Amino acid sequence: MAAPILSWEGLGLVQGNGWLFQDLDIHIQQRDRLALIGRNGAGKTTLLKLLGGQVDADKGTRSIQPGTKIVTLEQDPFFTGFDTLMDFALSGKDAPPRHEVESIAGQLGIDLSRKADSASGGERRRAALARALASEPDLLLLDEPTNHLDLAAIDWLEDWLQRYRGAFVVISHDRTFLERLTKATLWLDRGSLRRKDIGFGGYEAWMEQVYAEEARAADKLDAKLKIEAHWLERGVTARRKRNQGRLEKLWEMRAQRAAMLSPQGTAKLAIASDDAKSKAVIVADHVNKSFGERPIVKDFTLRITRKDRIGVVGSNGAGKTTLLKLLTGELEPDSGTITLAKTLQGVMIDQQRSLMAPDKRVRDVLADGSDWIDVRGVRKHIQGYLKDFLFDPGLVEARVGTLSGGERSRLLLAREFARFSNLLVLDEPTNDLDLETLDLLQEVISDYDGTVLIVSHDRDFLDRTVTITLGMDGTGKVDIVAGGYADWEKIRKQRLAGKPVAKSSGSEKTEAATPPPPQPPKKGKLSYKDQRDYELLPKRIEELDAAIARGEAQLADPDLYAKDPKKFDALMAALEKVRGEKDAAEERWLELAEMVEG
Repeated sequence: MAAPILSWEGLGLVQGNGWLFQDLDIHIQQRDRLALIGRNGAGKTTLLKLLGGQVDADKGTRSIQPGTKIVTLEQDPFFTGFDTLMDFALSGKDAPPRHEVESIAGQLGIDLSRKADSASGGERRRAALARALASEPDLLLLDEPTNHLDLAAIDWLEDWLQRYRGAFVVISHDRTFLERLTKATLWLDRGSLRRKDIGFGGYEAWMEQVYAEEARAADKLDAKLKIEAHWLERGVTARRKRNQGRLEKLWEMRAQRAAMLSPQGTAKLAIASDDAKSKAVIVADHVNKSFGERPIVKDFTLRITRKDRIGVVGSNGAGKTTLLKLLTGELEPDSGTITLAKTLQGVMIDQQRSLMAPDKRVRDVLADGSDWIDVRGVRKHIQGYLKDFLFDPGLVEARVGTLSGGERSRLLLAREFARFSNLLVLDEPTNDLDLETLDLLQEVISDYDGTVLIVSHDRDFLDRTVTITLGMDGTGKVDIVAGGYADWEKIRKQRLAGKPVAKSSGSEKTEAATPPPPQPPKKGKLSYKDQRDYELLPKRIEELDAAIARGEAQLADPDLYAKDPKKFDALMAALEKVRGEKDAAEERWLELAEMVEG
């Protein structure tokens, strides 16, 4: 094996009164594609800075292959002192060539002549990306590279990284991004670092295996690690076991909404009972909105009911925020009507941290200094409520300024979810959250009794969360799709390929789909074969789930690839085949379920 381009041996760093981590060994090869995974506060960003040389270690030896160029894309690049975004992109002793920066900026759709102090978070992130990629590094260190990027920019970045000939280490909450790009995983957990030469797709099975082994050996651990093992067993692991049940419930909700959005369902709604009408919380009827000559929303009609989870997606500037403001009554349409239920009481959670003053204590933010907090009418002790959001209860007196960016985001979620509401508006809620917190957020949204509106570029999060996706392409047209991001993407590909897309009644175009997508309801009784498939497929899907779990468990062997790469490749191919069969089986069963309901 060739010598690594970067190594740390015996790496250790002190933070506060103790070691953040110590005795870490890291070796990065020339073509490594590494996902750096860990809970908020574990030290992922700090470790990335140690790799890049921006932070000095307290112990350990760093070795770099001569001539290796390392470039870091920081989560919050420092723009102070730069007049324009181009000035930032061309700064530094190793400034990239101007023509390379301009070429990449053109692909990312960013005008680098924009003033740095007035640029949005997305514009700054694109300028930082253009600078990093144009530098032609041998090792690229990426800290949350998809934050503030729209879907088109994320797609372009994925394509660029797939063609990139160097190595990269990436921290990201975007599961889809990690699954598509990474080939190995670095897992930073409670001060130790594990490496597994398998991409993020196999990480969760590996993590479950490690946690299960620790739980079995808990009686041999010291008191602190027993507490940790208890938290892992009862917290993260239990939540993951509930994931499949939540997804099944989500698919059922999507199937119901698909039927309602179809021509037959729309006709039924017109003569619905008072009970059905009372569930409508937002009704948009032939809504139009333009700014000057530019149409933002054209002839948009949708009935949003209680417990709907609506995802809004599209490129930056497509009109997502405008649509959100229309639906919440903050903005009036040019024509058409938006009717909101009189009892609607909303809470908006955005990326503003005005409530997160660094000198405030966690207790101050959550409960105005009290020991008790009212959680939607139920009184809870603040320490117990902190545990619900995966915090150490001992953090109740901690200052906000000592928390990581992800922990501050989680604290904001804990505060806002405690307030009574029946409409929840989430603007890019996944930024800065770790994977465990994303699982928690999905669970909280699933259990929420009201309606949820979500603007997000996190494709996997939308696929796991929303019942309806509103896709915007910037022309004013709004696709209304029963399902998540993957379903909207499928519709877009059909349209680009010139294939017909199903229409619902009125001007509204509807693509009834879920992951897996349900097909439009068909009239008539089931044939013998259809009835048999309808009865037997659920059991077959369970068998395929078990086969997938067995395959992932085999791939979780850290030595498999080194010992038998052919077996590893064969297992990967077999696993993909079984996953495809499961997708097809689920799609078939949901189609039959639609036929039964129709």
